[in-house]
Amino acid sequence: MRVPIGWLAEHVDLPAGTTVEELDTAFVRLGLEVEEVHRAPVTTGPLVVGRVLEIEELTGFKKPIRYTQVDVGEEEPRGIVCGARNFAVGDLVVAALPGAVLPGDFAIAARKTYDHVSDGMICSVRELGIGEDHAGILVLGQDGFEPGTPAAGLLGLDDVVIELNVTPDRGYCLAMRGIAREIGTGLAVDWRDPGAVTPPAWSGEPAWQVQVADPARCDRFSMIAMEGLDPTAPSPWWMRRRLAQSGIRSISLAVDVTNYVMLELGQPMHAFDRDTVRGPIAVRRATAGERLTTLDGVDRALDPDDLLITDDSGPIGLAGVMGGASTEIGDGTTSVLLEAAHWEPTGIARTVRRHKLPSEAAKRFERGTDPEVTVVALARAAALLAEHGGARVVGAPVDPDTRGPRPAIPLDAGRPARIAGVAYPTSQVVEALTAVGATVDADGDQLQVTPPSWRPDLTDPADLVEEVVRLAGYDDIPSVLPNVPPGRGLTERQRRRRSIGRALAEAGYVEAPAYPFVGTAALDALGMPEDDVRRSVVVVRNPLSEEEPALRTTLLPGLLATLARNLSRGQRDVAVFEHGSVFPGDHRTPAPVPGVERRPDDETLAALLGAVPAQPWHVAVALTGHREPRGWWGPGRPVDWADAVQAARVVAATAGVELTVRAGELAPWHPGRCAELVVGEQVVGHAGELHPRVCAALDLPARTCAMELDVDALPAAAVPVGPHVSTFPPVLVDLALVVPDEVPAADVEAALRAGAGELLEQLRLFDVYTGSPVPAGSRSLAYALTLRAPERTLTGEEANAARDAAIAVAAERTGAVLRG
Repeated sequence: MRVPIGWLAEHVDLPAGTTVEELDTAFVRLGLEVEEVHRAPVTTGPLVVGRVLEIEELTGFKKPIRYTQVDVGEEEPRGIVCGARNFAVGDLVVAALPGAVLPGDFAIAARKTYDHVSDGMICSVRELGIGEDHAGILVLGQDGFEPGTPAAGLLGLDDVVIELNVTPDRGYCLAMRGIAREIGTGLAVDWRDPGAVTPPAWSGEPAWQVQVADPARCDRFSMIAMEGLDPTAPSPWWMRRRLAQSGIRSISLAVDVTNYVMLELGQPMHAFDRDTVRGPIAVRRATAGERLTTLDGVDRALDPDDLLITDDSGPIGLAGVMGGASTEIGDGTTSVLLEAAHWEPTGIARTVRRHKLPSEAAKRFERGTDPEVTVVALARAAALLAEHGGARVVGAPVDPDTRGPRPAIPLDAGRPARIAGVAYPTSQVVEALTAVGATVDADGDQLQVTPPSWRPDLTDPADLVEEVVRLAGYDDIPSVLPNVPPGRGLTERQRRRRSIGRALAEAGYVEAPAYPFVGTAALDALGMPEDDVRRSVVVVRNPLSEEEPALRTTLLPGLLATLARNLSRGQRDVAVFEHGSVFPGDHRTPAPVPGVERRPDDETLAALLGAVPAQPWHVAVALTGHREPRGWWGPGRPVDWADAVQAARVVAATAGVELTVRAGELAPWHPGRCAELVVGEQVVGHAGELHPRVCAALDLPARTCAMELDVDALPAAAVPVGPHVSTFPPVLVDLALVVPDEVPAADVEAALRAGAGELLEQLRLFDVYTGSPVPAGSRSLAYALTLRAPERTLTGEEANAARDAAIAVAAERTGAVLRG
């Protein structure tokens, strides 16, 4: 919300000498964050209002040129050359006289041009630094100012605009009315409520018929009809200036008036071209198949949850968001219908998100507006249209109102003191609540507080406590540091998680955390079957994005999206990892919704904690391109499934557990290139090459690899014990076994270890070979065995016996045959 100080001063008696810095401090003290202070560009020298007396059209030049006589309050008019054509004799303009310096260090001097001496310059808003319009010069109208009047004040060049960041619960501060109340209260000065006026007593029959079919979504709908509007009447300069200072573009008098009243009172309005409205107006929800072309020219398919304003022709407005093009105010509009309503905020918010159609009106409606000012806003707009456009009200207003009284909120007057730790007497509590507009009935320390109509956010005692503390001053709350108990260092789980992150980073992976949200489209792209447990998700009640409304059950969607994003930006060899929580939703318990008036009891707390889904800690990697870059040392090596498996081995080794790898099958991995990661008898993850359909769906290169592992499923590491170092020499034995392709190497290794017994110190697979003379359907696995006895030197017979026993057990368990 942009707040021009000059406009604010019309409603608040700011103390003389109040600086912008002091106002900044006051806003911050009231809980309104100041984002920026905007000052007009510096203009020096004579800048005055002038009246155009004569216009001479100059010919013989490449473009139309005018030589004008302008009365600037001196004895003689000044002759000024101007190329603009949007002004006429009698118009008031802004003239920069010789000696003036405009923004951009543009000095004005008398000079000869187009065979005439131009004794100054008639200015546009861009030349004055107060807007971007450069199509014509700035016309102030024909009345209201005397020639020679200094123009700086009229133009707001000496005005300062403070831009505030208004939080969603303070929607009333999106208007000068709310800002005036806040700053008046904060500075303890008088202020005037622009909404505290009595509308005129219009007579006659209502000029239009209105039916509200959904009073739960619209509990007040006010409308008046006007006719006789001069379609050529311009918006007054002061109005256009304030709209520009507030960041709103001037369009036409009728539209500018509705925007101005919105900024002044906080009540968004809409103006319909009365001659294009067909029959009675109805407020209802959309039906299947209905469409509406909104003012931005977009044809929109409507949802049954959308609330509409309709006539006999169908939808003419998306309620609280944007009007329809069929009833738009045009250049020839002479009759208008002015509408001001009170809409249910959450319905407006849903419509805005659904249609991706934010607007200034919707921004206010979805935060809550004051239902008491709908008719007041109509009266204010009607008065402005009558004054500046010659329009007149026809008949009485229409005002269906189904609101009920707001319930009173009970409050213990001592509660703010107990929460803030500051002594607030009952009188101060009552004074603060009265200052925000509430009605307070006191019975000793027990208060019954009825919030004002413009504060829909005040619904509970805690809200009232916040208001008392805010107005008393947050800086009055003492800063007391809690006593910090001595720490015991990181837990074992914390150490494990940090060690895994460091180990993967040292292995060449870059950490790439993603948001923990997922949508159905991402799960579909991974090729997960409908009965996959990972499709059972926990849906967030108020998601950041409708496309990703659920909490992730796997790290892969976010990680693969990061991989694709890096590839789209020119990267080719990418290896990323993430470790974080996932949120399986296959076992869920309904959670109670406790109130905020008191602390939940132990049973409610236990139910809340029991409803929190499990949050196991996973780690995942994704990689593509070359794992070993090519260069003068060699051709490099592309990524394959073994790299993803090796990443899992790095994680397991860091966690201090032994990992077994065997063939597996799980989406999104390729069925023939997927490994199950097993610890003991439990599958803790999968690794390998992604399925080609998944790579195509996610725009990833073929043979992209990934791994995901449940870190919390890994058992605690045993206490490390230093190995016994034998002083006796080892016996090194190599052997090659031919095994069928379907036999996992892990099974062969386990059989060799079992057969070799206690003499086996180390076993390492150092070669895998297929091709002649190995039979088709088989492969050769070559192992290096290190045999050693702790207390003696092994004989050749003992080493051969251990070797033969290992081969025998491998042959028995896996069908391995010693390769000749």
